[in-house]
Amino acid sequence: MKEFIKKELDFAGKIIFPEHHESHAASAFFPSPFQEAAVLTLDGVGEWATTSYGIGKDNKIDILAEIHFPHSLGLLYSAFTYYTGFKVNSGEYKVMGLAPYGEPKYKGIILSELMDLKEDGSFKLNMKYFNYCAGLTMTNKRFDKLFGGPPRKPESLLTQREMDLARSVQEVTEEVMMRVTRHVYKETGQKNLCMAGGVALNCVGNGKIVREGPFENIWIQPSAGDAGGALGAAMFVWYQYLENKRTADNKKDFQRGSYLGPEYEDKSISDYLRKNKIPFTEISNEDIPEKIADLIAEQKVIGWFQGRMEFGPRALGSRSIIGDARSPKMQEVMNLKTKFRESFRPFAPSVIKERVSDFFEFDKESPYMLLVAPVKKEIRREMSEEEVKLFGIDKLNVVRSSIPAVTHIDYSARIQTVDKDVNPLFYRTIAAFDKKYGCPVIINTSFNVRGEPIVCTPEDAYLCFMRTNMDYLILGNFLIEKKEQKPLDKDIDWLKKYELD
Repeated sequence: MKEFIKKELDFAGKIIFPEHHESHAASAFFPSPFQEAAVLTLDGVGEWATTSYGIGKDNKIDILAEIHFPHSLGLLYSAFTYYTGFKVNSGEYKVMGLAPYGEPKYKGIILSELMDLKEDGSFKLNMKYFNYCAGLTMTNKRFDKLFGGPPRKPESLLTQREMDLARSVQEVTEEVMMRVTRHVYKETGQKNLCMAGGVALNCVGNGKIVREGPFENIWIQPSAGDAGGALGAAMFVWYQYLENKRTADNKKDFQRGSYLGPEYEDKSISDYLRKNKIPFTEISNEDIPEKIADLIAEQKVIGWFQGRMEFGPRALGSRSIIGDARSPKMQEVMNLKTKFRESFRPFAPSVIKERVSDFFEFDKESPYMLLVAPVKKEIRREMSEEEVKLFGIDKLNVVRSSIPAVTHIDYSARIQTVDKDVNPLFYRTIAAFDKKYGCPVIINTSFNVRGEPIVCTPEDAYLCFMRTNMDYLILGNFLIEKKEQKPLDKDIDWLKKYELD
């Protein structure tokens, strides 16, 4: 490897190889707002570690303990992702979103047959049910027999069994996360916790740790998966290896809203639009908030392309599709006609930071959309006896609150709190919607369709806009209306270009 780097990159300096979970830990602690904290990483596997914890202090991280492959919480969750018919290392969030539709009827079987879970959160998996060590599948015939049949075929009808399996593995995952965090708190004596690794993207589990866990403050790396490991490796070298000073104020993190990607100035956007003869209307920064607020109120679906692209899997108000959270039909419209994905999948709310407690049982910040919290009781709608008796997907279309498009069937929501100093234009737009229409909450979902990466460039955004049923696209200061556009010439079949997620 060293010789390859020297030859291909013409680099003859020293090469540092941080370990996988060391990089996760670095990505969790070093950008955090804390000068000192416990650090917890949970994922599938990296080298041999699958879970680790330690302490971060100043510019150093000390790993205290690890759980090793093949015993892995991430791989257990991925096994159920595979078994319920979704794509491993991609569809885990679908399992999390499907879980509220089911009952935890298999939880006991998982804890008695698949996992030996200890009080401190350590565990071993019963490998006779898994195939991922040597085979090409996650599970085997014994797993099929234990849970009553073969894995669901991708894209086939979802049944109550898949919903119950999803709920069961989600509850087991939350139980492991809670036991581990209590143990880490006891062993480290820290009041702050930093988290990373793919399992740290389980925002339902994260929300439970915030509500019920022993730590006073929690910070989760926005790009908690392996992409964030690259950031962690760089920061590990900068702080721990090169011993550069690190000073945190215990308030603001160093991630800058995770707006770390490319940015496109209005001139480059204008050049693209004019070159391709795309009709548009130019709008000033001062006028964008009220104009977009009016369009949201008119039930329009809007592609929002502003500033630097987000680093990580969540759209945070730079490459987003936005809409009216008050609409009882908007979740279905955006899932089936814009995102072209399963109707059960929930959308997240973006809410003005100062107003979050008016709508959610939550009094902290969640800038990276990594925490789930209950919708406030005062804005919930009581269900009728007939509605309470509904099962599975039949629950989907029941209006549950005054913001039904972002209220999941268990009255939860994956929250993004928006700070006026971190993303001022997005904040002002939501504030304008609140001022005119009395609601500081909007839908915010990633600017892409199923299987496609989040858009990066103005061209990406326009093509995605034209291939979907979005009504408007705001590219910087340029507003584009769908009905004014000509159909794309010789467009690719984009649904076949990208694998299903």
